[in-house]
Amino acid sequence: MASSLLRPALVLGLLSCVGPFAIDMYLPAMPAIGAELGASVAAMQGTITAYFIAFGLAQLVYGPWADQAGRKPPLYAGLAIFVLGTVICAFAPSGEVLSVGRFVQGLGGAAVMVVPRAIIRDMATGHEATRLMAAIMLVISVSPMLAPLAGSAVLALADWRAIFAVLGLAAGASFLMTRLMLVETLPPAQRQPFDLADTLRGTRVLMTDRGFLALTFLGGFAMASFFVFIASGPFVYTQAFGLSPTGFSLAFAVNALGFFAASQLAAGLGQRFGAMRVVRVAVSGFLICTLALAACAFAGLASLPVVIAGLFMANAFLGLVIPTVMVLALDDHGDMAGLASSLGGTLQMLAGGVMIALAAPFFDGTAVPMLVTIAICALIAFALSRTLRPRQAAAAST
Repeated sequence: MASSLLRPALVLGLLSCVGPFAIDMYLPAMPAIGAELGASVAAMQGTITAYFIAFGLAQLVYGPWADQAGRKPPLYAGLAIFVLGTVICAFAPSGEVLSVGRFVQGLGGAAVMVVPRAIIRDMATGHEATRLMAAIMLVISVSPMLAPLAGSAVLALADWRAIFAVLGLAAGASFLMTRLMLVETLPPAQRQPFDLADTLRGTRVLMTDRGFLALTFLGGFAMASFFVFIASGPFVYTQAFGLSPTGFSLAFAVNALGFFAASQLAAGLGQRFGAMRVVRVAVSGFLICTLALAACAFAGLASLPVVIAGLFMANAFLGLVIPTVMVLALDDHGDMAGLASSLGGTLQMLAGGVMIALAAPFFDGTAVPMLVTIAICALIAFALSRTLRPRQAAAAST
């Protein structure tokens, strides 16, 4: 990647960490929060679902807004809304109010996911864009390793509400970073005044583009597998495997390490072997790992080391899939990058929220429902990887 892209990659990566930190930092505290607020496991999982649903729906607003007003104004607004949601969470007296706060957080956090993807499309395309996306993923991937550990450290010094105070400070720092370090990448001459008819027309184009939908949902169900782990993992690791909040954070970091390491190979492998070939092989590996884990769970062999090792390998394959399909989905839609990014993000977040909601009623305190749901996500992603037409596969290899 050109040295001129290193600074924006770092800035965009740090901005994009706000959303993952909001998800991952309070994971070690979820059992304690549920106990203090009198909320069930399903209700606590609902706070994750509320975040994802709001996160997905709000992207439909930020994408067109970013095309109309430039990339920075939506970032400012999103970060301000995120801080409001964080305050609600910090003072929540019940699980229901916490879900409301998480929903508001999601409404704001969506901006720092959809807008950076549009900025990437402004700056680069093809393999160079994949390299930039992978560099950003390098920064983002650190957050699942650090965020739960940071949450555990806060818990050691204060109660769970302090976690949200730290998130509010991080959002404030991101606001300053956007103001001082991020350059506007969409010149006024290239901005598109908001027009409902044009937005609906563009949405219709995207929703009838089989390649866009296949790539979007392929990435969506790949990410949904991780979302299912996020919603169930804290309870499985602490209750079924007896880990402390810090122990869970360390196990979580190992899973994230696989994704982190593999994502840095995505661009190089795609350039050498073709992006779609890499995606198909990686999705196949992801499916094999998750089916093996599900089989171990049914056989009573899903011990803590087996689960950690299996998820490490599965997430390593995801590290090759997700940054690549994000770029491929936008490559043919540069004239509506904001709308394509927002619609794609919405569909992906909704897929994650739906899978969490479907899995929640089956949660029984063991790893079985979690691992089976993850395998179902992998199976759907595998099926989608086989639906791309030859023209799309050829385009993806160039």
